[in-house]
Amino acid sequence: MGTGTGTGSGADGTDGARAAGECGAVDVFVSGEGGYDTFRIPAVVTVKEPGSGRDVLVAFAEGRRLSKADHGDVDVVRRRSYDGGCTWSEARPVADSGQDTFGNPVPVAVGDSGRLVLLTTRNGGDATENAIMTGEAAPEDGRRVFVQASTDAGVTWSAPREITEQVKRSDWRWYATGPGHGVELTAGPHAGRLVVGANHSVAPADGGTDTGAEPAHYAGHSLLSDDGGETWRIGYVDPADEGTFHVNETAVAQLPDGTVYFNARDQKGSAPGNRVHAWSRDGGATLDGPFEEATGLTAPPVQGSLLQVTGGEEDGDAPLLMASPADPGDRAWMTVRASHDGGATWSAGHRLSDAKAAYSDLVQLDDEHVGILYETGTASAYETIRFTPLPLSSLREDRPAG
Repeated sequence: MGTGTGTGSGADGTDGARAAGECGAVDVFVSGEGGYDTFRIPAVVTVKEPGSGRDVLVAFAEGRRLSKADHGDVDVVRRRSYDGGCTWSEARPVADSGQDTFGNPVPVAVGDSGRLVLLTTRNGGDATENAIMTGEAAPEDGRRVFVQASTDAGVTWSAPREITEQVKRSDWRWYATGPGHGVELTAGPHAGRLVVGANHSVAPADGGTDTGAEPAHYAGHSLLSDDGGETWRIGYVDPADEGTFHVNETAVAQLPDGTVYFNARDQKGSAPGNRVHAWSRDGGATLDGPFEEATGLTAPPVQGSLLQVTGGEEDGDAPLLMASPADPGDRAWMTVRASHDGGATWSAGHRLSDAKAAYSDLVQLDDEHVGILYETGTASAYETIRFTPLPLSSLREDRPAG
């Protein structure tokens, strides 16, 4: 499968005749281009274009201007594709706060009207994650949460609007939305609700020796909106400082029966494969039980992405997909695994390559193809963010043995 550049006919909507999967892998965000040193933290969704009803892919990333560091002058940028990811529009900024850090884009496609909601987080450009977790960063430079929206399939965007008071508790220090896409629930009593995975850290107990930067202070939570993204509230909260799993960077999917499934990074906890998961039967408001080891999944400590495939439910042929690097000792071997029982068990997976790889997001292209937008490269996983279409047939056939 070849790798092409990301700009060409069809990127602006003038030619969308190519079928999904026809063009192979395309580099969408290339580090060093467009005035940015590095692109990281991909997210991608499909949305309907108002009027025409055509599917549009909208891809997001952090554009890190000066270095690959997680802090500094960081913007959220987007590109759009009308032809299943073969060609892409020019990169455009969506959220920019001067020399501060705007990142962790989490898009949610709302209905079929072309509406997109985007959650992001912001901090002062000089504030590192360690400084925020230890309480050394000034309050105004700490992590704050924003929402904005597009009503034209990602062409134009409202200004970022702060919602920190709605979604961040006073004793939380670090905070991150996603990364990866959120979901609109389509089944059950909470249909229409938007659900986003997020994580935070808590301040250490008084009188102890912890600084707050220890992995045990990480925890996960969900964000919920029942009015199309106008207002948000906290759903479940995984308790920090309890147990041996340190929930971080949580992905979300809705299973065909309406259950909400969460899969997260275990940051230096006790899960042998560094992945944990949980289920919710009330639309993400609470968990059926605490996060537990996701047996059958092996990854380095890294973000992973989820996608519940639609179509084929009648014959049980619509798998839940999870993507992450599969090399337990390195960010490499991007692999897409399938579950045919709602996340309880997982296949060995389809490895895209042996190259370096890190963060990712999954999106459905049509009834027979999905796409993965992921960080990869030769010497480093952060050389490019690549979009690769995959036939669902290869993933459906990849079932656990036994």
